[in-house]
Amino acid sequence: MPLTLALGLWGIRRENTLWGDESVTYQLAQRDLSQIWHTAQHIDLVHALYYAVMHGIFGLFGGGLLTLRLPSVLAMAVAASGVGLLALRLAGPRAGLLAGLVFPLLPQVQKYAQEGRSYAMVCALVTWATYALVVSVRHRVRWRWAVYGSTMLLACLLHEFAVLALVAHGVTLVVSRVPRPVTRAWSAAAAGVVAGLLPLAVRSAGQSEQVSWIGGPVRLRYFLVVAVVGMACARAPLRGRGPVRLAALAVPILVLPGLLLLIASPVRPLFVDRYVLYSNIGIALLLGAWMDYFHRLRRWSRTAWIAVVAALAALVPSSLSLRTPQSRSNDATAVGAAVRQEGRPGDGLLYLSGRQRILTAANPEDTRFLTDLALAQDPVSSNTLAGVELPAEDIAARMLEFERIVAVRAVGVHSPATPQEEAKTSTLRRHFHAYGTTHVNGARVTVYLRDHGPAAKPVPEPTARERAVG
Repeated sequence: MPLTLALGLWGIRRENTLWGDESVTYQLAQRDLSQIWHTAQHIDLVHALYYAVMHGIFGLFGGGLLTLRLPSVLAMAVAASGVGLLALRLAGPRAGLLAGLVFPLLPQVQKYAQEGRSYAMVCALVTWATYALVVSVRHRVRWRWAVYGSTMLLACLLHEFAVLALVAHGVTLVVSRVPRPVTRAWSAAAAGVVAGLLPLAVRSAGQSEQVSWIGGPVRLRYFLVVAVVGMACARAPLRGRGPVRLAALAVPILVLPGLLLLIASPVRPLFVDRYVLYSNIGIALLLGAWMDYFHRLRRWSRTAWIAVVAALAALVPSSLSLRTPQSRSNDATAVGAAVRQEGRPGDGLLYLSGRQRILTAANPEDTRFLTDLALAQDPVSSNTLAGVELPAEDIAARMLEFERIVAVRAVGVHSPATPQEEAKTSTLRRHFHAYGTTHVNGARVTVYLRDHGPAAKPVPEPTARERAVG
């Protein structure tokens, strides 16, 4: 746990930047609980519980980057302690220590320990639900199964894909050939989890458009690498104690959740690495037990130690890069700063598409002196993430009232083919020309100038920066 806390606190502010998803958390956590609930009826229902939790934390400690990210650091530290205790119970003290040290060093764990989203909390809950499962198999006490079921249900309510860990647990029990009463007890607990999750799953299915941005597996390489390494470690005769063996627990939770998402991909692409962050429990357990196995055989040659040191050294560049703004797919702070720098008081502001409004919403000062040309109702009053936009013809008419428009366009994100978006792009193409573009991580901020006829007003003189950019 101390190592997890140290790595989590190191560079936690990430140069005082937010990325888009964290910006959503930051905004929604500051709304009233009733507003969070009404917003969840339109979008992000799967994260509603997390936003409510963060609302309470913001209420106690105030908003800010540290308040946003510290819960994830603490949650990942709790997860690390659970991983260590799991390995201790299944393979002994040394394996427990090693697994607890490996877990916080994993790049994916380091990344999401500093993320203002629900994934670290889900990982912690799945870890301790797994520990409750192992304990319940041995002791067969009804209240322990209740603890297991309630912990898993809470994890699933924070993020629905935690239910895939439930599938992994079922496979573990089948492979371990536990007695029939244990199987019945787990089945009852699993049925309770599914029943508790079902209303959320049914309601959130109507919001599937919010994952339409997933065109294919996102960051699949990490999952494949750790899965291969884990399977290789599992081939060694690892130490095991009790009815549940370490490999029988670790391999399913490492491989199955991601594999199930990949199998579903031809129908609906859903694989994103953070959705199955808790898979890292499996690789940490396997690596810890594997190193313990070699230590017991006294095969730690000079070559083995060199390999361990080389592996740790290889993690340094990754650890450094994870604490930079470029480690995320966009930089909402930089987008807002670019809009503030390129825009002039009275300029029009346009988002291509409207959902990118979240990129500048964290700091209203960035857009304070600009006019949002498409906005009919702001996000808070409309109980949405990005507000409600005007009809297409009204947007086009408002655009023609301005000499300069600052447009924000996300990079690598597909814009929906709505009448509003078509009106924005067609009006820019017919009546404006791009004057200068500022590229930031994940977005482009472009200044457009109006094309003028003989009777048109003169174009304002460009600033020195605009001349340089242009």
